[in-house]
Amino acid sequence: MPIKIPDQLPALSILNNENIFVMSENRAASQEIRPMQVAILNLMPNKIETEVQILRMLSNTPLQINIEFIRIHKNVSKNTPEEHLENFYHLFDDIKHKQYDGLIITGAPLALLDYSQVTFWDKICEVFDWAENNVTSTMFSCWAAHAALYHHYGLNRHLRKEKLSGVYKHKPLDDKESLTRGFDENFNVPHSRYGYIDKSDYESIPQIQILAESEVAGVYLAASKNKQQVYLTGHPEYDASTLHEEYLRDSSQNADAALPKNYYQDDDASKSPVGSWRSHGSLLFTNWLNYYVYQMTPYQLDASNIRAIHPDTVL
Repeated sequence: MPIKIPDQLPALSILNNENIFVMSENRAASQEIRPMQVAILNLMPNKIETEVQILRMLSNTPLQINIEFIRIHKNVSKNTPEEHLENFYHLFDDIKHKQYDGLIITGAPLALLDYSQVTFWDKICEVFDWAENNVTSTMFSCWAAHAALYHHYGLNRHLRKEKLSGVYKHKPLDDKESLTRGFDENFNVPHSRYGYIDKSDYESIPQIQILAESEVAGVYLAASKNKQQVYLTGHPEYDASTLHEEYLRDSSQNADAALPKNYYQDDDASKSPVGSWRSHGSLLFTNWLNYYVYQMTPYQLDASNIRAIHPDTVL
């Protein structure tokens, strides 16, 4: 949350120059506060597990947040009871007349498919375009990040021969960037993917800034300079056991499945994994809610006001 200080305090200009969010008394007196409206488009097979992981990340904030879960179609799920979907999820077509302060689009186990082979590709592209006018800030996770970058900017995804699985060290690239405020100089993030986009391709798009990267895992965090899109290639929301469960699944299908790196004690899958990324994950989501959603969103949440705060979006 912002710090309220007197309008004429000399520290005000200094902190503003350092991109530290402070609020003048005049602004604080006129500020109106309402609950944040955040939608989660959950593309993962085990939706209940993903719900818990994301909500855990969103809970570490003093803001009141109203959550709506969205699904893209009414296809029968193999991993989530239909009753759960009927009770707790809205179809995208039923909510697309609404506006949201924030939107999270999860990853999906579609890494080995060409985008043209994804059965809901046209619909997810409709969601991407809808968010431009109806959401203050959208966080795209893993597969969704690559898909959105391809749809908006034509950035091609490449595939590794071996799945990138494990926990890797990363570094933030801008100490004044609000989304990575409070991050350690080196922080850990789990990754579980085949796909990647070359750093040079990110750098070719003037609207995008790379915010954090890893020598091994590549670009981890990027965002549009107007804060409307956040692209996340790792999984800071993962539980300590998630990579282990994925490894058991993969090894049951392929005896040569790679052991997640830097994850198990002594790299021994019979020992408990070490969850070394939780504080970073929580801080990332808190920063996003505070600086990219709460501080940016209009009080009157409608499409014209959302477009007004992002006039420089060029897609």
